[in-house]
Amino acid sequence: MSSQPPVPRAPRKAKHLIDFTNPPAPRAAQEAEARLSRVQQWVMSVLTVTTTSHLAGGLVVAAAAIDGHLDARVGLVVIAAAVGVLGMVAGLAIHRRSPFHPLVLLGLLPALIGCYWVF
Repeated sequence: MSSQPPVPRAPRKAKHLIDFTNPPAPRAAQEAEARLSRVQQWVMSVLTVTTTSHLAGGLVVAAAAIDGHLDARVGLVVIAAAVGVLGMVAGLAIHRRSPFHPLVLLGLLPALIGCYWVF
């Protein structure tokens, strides 16, 4: 038998660590900017829709608090419907979508709940 020493094996590289001899390719700046833009759109649209929904809900609560004046109640519920629809349209416009979308009907939800509650 030959008395040659065993050949040492190369250490196994962990795949979850960065290999500094072969670093990963940096992500393109355009891709990072597009991601940031998408996140900003979502944050702004969620803020817009929630704020207008709360405003519409407040108008419905105000309509319920009015005693005896039916015309004022109806007016506040109609204004709540308009604010809700405009909020949904603004949320869709932030995403550059058409304002003629079925989601716009969700803007009527506070006013419909208000109609049930107030009348």
